[in-house]
Amino acid sequence: MAECPHFEYFLVIPRVRVQNANAISSPLTHGFPSITAFTGLMWALERKTRAAGLDLQFNAVGVVAHGFEEQITDGGFFNAFRLTRNPVDKDGSTLAIVEEGRIHLDISLIFAVQSQALENEQAAADIAKQVREWLSQMRIAGGSVLEAAIPAARKRPYVMPMTGDEEGREELFRKLKLRLLPGFALVEREDLLEQRHQALQTTKPQATRLDAWLSLARINWRWQADDDGKEAWQHDRKGLGWIVPIPVGYGALGELHPAGSVANVRDRNVPFCFVESLYGIGEWLSPHRLETPQQLLWYTDSQPENGLYRCRNDYRSAPVIELD
Repeated sequence: MAECPHFEYFLVIPRVRVQNANAISSPLTHGFPSITAFTGLMWALERKTRAAGLDLQFNAVGVVAHGFEEQITDGGFFNAFRLTRNPVDKDGSTLAIVEEGRIHLDISLIFAVQSQALENEQAAADIAKQVREWLSQMRIAGGSVLEAAIPAARKRPYVMPMTGDEEGREELFRKLKLRLLPGFALVEREDLLEQRHQALQTTKPQATRLDAWLSLARINWRWQADDDGKEAWQHDRKGLGWIVPIPVGYGALGELHPAGSVANVRDRNVPFCFVESLYGIGEWLSPHRLETPQQLLWYTDSQPENGLYRCRNDYRSAPVIELD
C-alpha cells in the first residue's frame, strides 16, 4: 500500500478566501470541491516554482475548512443551486450551457514540501510570501482567490520545519493544529467503508462495496429495540462523526489515446484517456484531534498500469478499497 511521501517542511497558506469554487465534486457528490482539485493546485504551484528557478518539491497537501457558503436557494423542502443566466446566441436564444454549482470557501492550505532553499529562515519567509502571491493569481477548484477580511497577521504565510527529533516535531505539529482552529480537516475513512461492507454481508452476502458506500452516504433509520429493550426509531450514525461520501480520484475506462488523436480536448499536446470517478468515505475532523502530520495530508498514488489516479490519506491504516 502507498505511503505518504517524505517531507521536511510545512508550507502553510492560512485563511484563503475562494469565491465561486465548483461545488459539484463528482457526478454523485456535491458540497465541497474534490480533493483532486487541491492536488492539481499543488502540482500547478510546483510548476510555477520550478519555472521561477526555485527547487521546491511539493509532496502532499492538507485542507482545513474554516467556513463555507454553498450558493443554493433558501427555504423549501428541496434546495437548488443559484445559477446565473447563460449568454445569448447570435439569434438571441439562450446558449445550451449548464453552469456548475458554486460555493464560497474560507480554507487553509498546508503543503508538505522539501527544499534546501528553506533551510534559511529569511529565505523561507520570502518563498512563502512568493507562493502566496502566485496562489492569488490562480484558480482553486475553478474559484477566484480573494483576500480574507481578517488581520494581516492571521493570513500571513509561513514555513514550519518538521525536522529534528520526534518530540520536537510533535510540539511543532501541536502548535500548527492550534493555529488552524477553528476549522475542520478532511480525512479519509477507508476503515469505516470496510466495516460497513462486512456488516452488510452478515445479512446480505451479495452486498458489494458500492452498497456499503451508499449505506454510509445516508442516514438509515430502523424501528428496533435500544440498549434498555425499549423499541424506538434508531439510526446508524451514532458515534460515526461527520462522515461524507467523497471522490478520491479517477479510473480509466479504456486505453490511453495518443496526443492530438481525440477531438475537442483541453490540451492536444498530452495523451488522453476517458475516466470515471473513484469514490470513498471521508470525515471532517477538528485539527486538534489529529495525532500525526501524515493524518492531515493527502497525496497521489498514480498507477498507470492499472488505469488509476488515486488520492490517499493516512488517517487510518486499512486495506485498499476500490468501489466495484
